[in-house]
Amino acid sequence: MNLKSLVIFATALLLSTTLSAATTAIIKTSLGEMAVKLYDQQAPITTKNFIAYVNSGFYNDTIFHRVIPGFMVQGGGFEKGMVKKPTNAPIQNEAKPTTPNKRGTLSMARTNDPNSATAQFFINVVDNHFLNKSSSQAGYAVFGEIVRGMEVADQISATKTGRRGPYGDVPVTDIIIEEIRINK
Repeated sequence: MNLKSLVIFATALLLSTTLSAATTAIIKTSLGEMAVKLYDQQAPITTKNFIAYVNSGFYNDTIFHRVIPGFMVQGGGFEKGMVKKPTNAPIQNEAKPTTPNKRGTLSMARTNDPNSATAQFFINVVDNHFLNKSSSQAGYAVFGEIVRGMEVADQISATKTGRRGPYGDVPVTDIIIEEIRINK
């Protein structure tokens, strides 16, 4: 291999390593861990918002408060006892047709207002294409995907649920988000 070929090969290797070094979040729950590759490029506002909440410790000791088998599991807004946590201002919806709500992806929860997402997120446990952005709806912003630990999300989605006050689909036994940490 001549020097020119070696330099080209080394540059390509370095570039591919740099491009593949995505930000990862580790979600440690009372049922196990999930590793999530964050979509820094596809959803920069949403990812930055999520990382800010993670770095502030916001998600520590919150619960998965909404679990619907065959649909999704939602967390990031309530502590044990269904005590709602105060959040920062809402962010702009970054839903895109190119980042679908498929099994294993993380999306921002929101109200009917497309630009109302704050801290709550959900994990799609099946393909939920009806949540995707289209010409007729704003969609839900996908900002990452589980790369390890999908069985934990499946276990959460299989938990028994009931009502707690005005809230439905709440796990009977708290499923705790013990900690979320960011790895670059």
